[in-house]
Amino acid sequence: MTDEVSNLIIEHLRALRAGQDCLQARIEELTARMGGVEVAVAGLRRDVAHLASDWAEQSVRADGLAARVDRIERRLELIE
Repeated sequence: MTDEVSNLIIEHLRALRAGQDCLQARIEELTARMGGVEVAVAGLRRDVAHLASDWAEQSVRADGLAARVDRIERRLELIE
C-alpha cells in the first residue's frame, strides 16, 4: 500500500514538473516576443521623431519662401 501511495505521489510530482516545464518554455517564448515588440515600438518612435523633424524643416522652408514672396511683392508694388 505504501509503495502505491509513493508511486502515486511521484506520478503527480512528475505531472506537476512537466506542467511547470511547459509554462517555463511558454514564458521564455513570450519574453522573447515581448523583446521584439519593444524593439519595434522603439523603431516606430524613432520614425515618428524623424517625421516630426522633417515636418518642422518643411515649415521653416515654407515660412522662408513666404517671406521672400512678400518681399518681392512689396518691391514690385504688387501689394496695396
